[in-house]
Amino acid sequence: MKALHLDTIRIKPIITQQDYEEANEIIELLIDADLIEDEAQRTKALGILEAVTVLAINYEKKHFPLEKLDPITAIKQRIEMLNIPQKELAPYLGGENRVSEVLSGKRSLTLSMAKNLYHNFGIPAELLLSKDYDPKGKRKKSSKEMVY
Repeated sequence: MKALHLDTIRIKPIITQQDYEEANEIIELLIDADLIEDEAQRTKALGILEAVTVLAINYEKKHFPLEKLDPITAIKQRIEMLNIPQKELAPYLGGENRVSEVLSGKRSLTLSMAKNLYHNFGIPAELLLSKDYDPKGKRKKSSKEMVY
């Protein structure tokens, strides 16, 4: 990987895969920009890093869309990521039995459960409250049937 001088970095739209790879190279080089001692250089580097990162994220959203998770998969992934046992969700879901019921799809999340998971585990509320998800897999529920 080549070293870049801040004055030679051109911020440009990311249209092609090559543009995207170049942007990632800039991001990689500037990822520790907050450690630059010279304040003017640090400020400039952080500005470039932010701009290029925003452009790269927009390119990724268009070309590498993420599969939308259902709430149960999101919860399971979060507890796996945090390396905690399922039973640690008990205080937030209303007991160990509730954890088992929710994670097996036998019980829907309530608004209170969703709030607890959002505030304590950082799982996005819009994902937890998805109106398109029916834990029993029978059909999508109408907004009148949703449990909040």
